[in-house]
Amino acid sequence: MARGSVVSIQIAKDAKGEMEGLQEVVAVEGKGLEGDRYCNQIGSYSHNPGPDREVTLIEAEAIEAMERDYGVTLDPKDSRRNITTRGVPLNHLLQGREFTVGEVRMRGLRVCEPCANLVKLTGKNVLQGLVHRGGLRAQVLNSGTIRVGDVVEWEPGSAYAPDLPGTTKESATG
Repeated sequence: MARGSVVSIQIAKDAKGEMEGLQEVVAVEGKGLEGDRYCNQIGSYSHNPGPDREVTLIEAEAIEAMERDYGVTLDPKDSRRNITTRGVPLNHLLQGREFTVGEVRMRGLRVCEPCANLVKLTGKNVLQGLVHRGGLRAQVLNSGTIRVGDVVEWEPGSAYAPDLPGTTKESATG
């Protein structure tokens, strides 16, 4: 079992609202994080509902690399992602891989690429520094509480991920 941790939690009550840092949040199965714009279906992209709008995660290492490589400083809350992790290779959790964040089971769905809306809301050119490192969109599989400091766990290579190069059902489960 591989492990990382939650370093911060953020929600926004409305589409363009400022992200609010929390010490803990309730994840609601099939909806998202309690109090967040997407859980309440009032986010910027809520007109395209789906499980990939439930929760977003970003690596603290990606934010730090953007500052180091591009000189763009970004507070985790300004990333507009819900959960900032450390020690979790989020791109390895794509295409249906399941993992836990504290007591909550999640399924990684797709990369959360940076967009023009993120540039507009932050006033910073984050596109180059976050391309392919903008985070992970995930689905909440069971309700529970997530806290800063919680462990993030996953089985490396254990899930079937049909769209990952070199991965087959047989090799992923055996």
